[in-house]
Amino acid sequence: MRPIPSLKISISGVRGVIGESLTPALLTRFAQAFGTYVGARTIVIGRDPRTSGEMVKQAVVAGLLSSGCGILDLGMCPVPTIQLLVRHHRAPGGIAITASHNPAEWNALKFIGRDGFFLNAGQAGELLDLYHQGEYTRVAGAEMREVVELPGAIDLHIQTIINELGPLPAAKKKLRVVLDACNGAGSIAGPKLLAALGAEVFTINVTPNGSFPRPAEPLAENLGNLCAAVKAHDADVGFAQDMDADRLAIVSEEGVAIGEEYTLLLASLGVLSKTPGAVVANLSTTSALQEVVGRFDSQLFLSKIGEVNVTEEMQKQKAVIGGEGNGGVIYPRLNFARDSLVGMALILHLLAGTGQAITELVNNLPRFAMIKEKLTCPSGRISSVIRTLRDEYASCPMDLRDGVKVSLPNGWFLVRASNTEPIIRVIAEAEHEADARKILSRVYSRVQECVG
Repeated sequence: MRPIPSLKISISGVRGVIGESLTPALLTRFAQAFGTYVGARTIVIGRDPRTSGEMVKQAVVAGLLSSGCGILDLGMCPVPTIQLLVRHHRAPGGIAITASHNPAEWNALKFIGRDGFFLNAGQAGELLDLYHQGEYTRVAGAEMREVVELPGAIDLHIQTIINELGPLPAAKKKLRVVLDACNGAGSIAGPKLLAALGAEVFTINVTPNGSFPRPAEPLAENLGNLCAAVKAHDADVGFAQDMDADRLAIVSEEGVAIGEEYTLLLASLGVLSKTPGAVVANLSTTSALQEVVGRFDSQLFLSKIGEVNVTEEMQKQKAVIGGEGNGGVIYPRLNFARDSLVGMALILHLLAGTGQAITELVNNLPRFAMIKEKLTCPSGRISSVIRTLRDEYASCPMDLRDGVKVSLPNGWFLVRASNTEPIIRVIAEAEHEADARKILSRVYSRVQECVG
């Protein structure tokens, strides 16, 4: 069968364009497969505000009910809330309905296993085998279970954070925070958490109606309105979330987007200053994290890219914090998941505890220049790209766990296939921007030649 360019099935779940590749029939079959995989038990579901979300949810509900599952429906909420509630209710699994940073026309199913972790490669392979075989559990009408709408999931999430970290320490002046939730799943949760912590809250883009006021990825180039709002409100910090509220980007008090990479650095700085220990990040995370971790005589471990890979390595190393350089903070004492709400709480406590501004904190961190590019690539060409680069840089230290990461005398580059889009990502980092651009330009051109 010819692959559909707008359909992506991977360890991260199934993603596609609504009305083109992600059809109600396909969604229902995946839900049936997941219901068969976990057994006739109660599944937790929730969704982001995309306009297609209700249609997708109804298809998922039909598939789960037909396979004998009961359903706890959290409604509209962040993905990390769904993961937290899977643990809270000791459910065998959950389904998050969200396409995260993908454009508005996309939607997706992200499958969550017991204990609130996304399915790993082996588990996802078993689920896909069931899907392709089509031999799903089917129950008669009399055996079908109910859908229970469960209010209060966001409140439980917020209270869990407050119980662990506490409100911000009393001060003469409250921290002033601007939140840009991209009209996404954090639109309700974000302002409630910030208020509960004791901050003075200003908001933009917090109407969860499925519209995209900016591209969903909280990249610096997408945060112009947040930068302006921080300056207009004389705020101490600006926070930006993606559509499913698992990623967090920061704008300084000067109205400057500091880059997603520094979210994990600042969160780690706050945690390690109180609890030194192992830290885990993925292969594409900035080298600056190594220097931060070293300040506390702690050790940094690198994993393959993808939240499930980071969380598995964190469990193995008993890490005190971990995450990904795309703004994903994982603090296992609170929620073993990338969680923008936890990230905001950790960074606000860092600001309150140190009395320093974001700019001052960042200026005391090592700085590296990282440049990221991507290009469309047919899946059949990816192995050829990786093999070519591996051969050409055979004399350099390299890591082949996830594409190819090559260490150079003045920096490094990583080329890998995306888990969520039909693209190849090319990332380069060096101490100086000119060097990073040279590395990226050379490698990107070579990848283009291979792709054809």
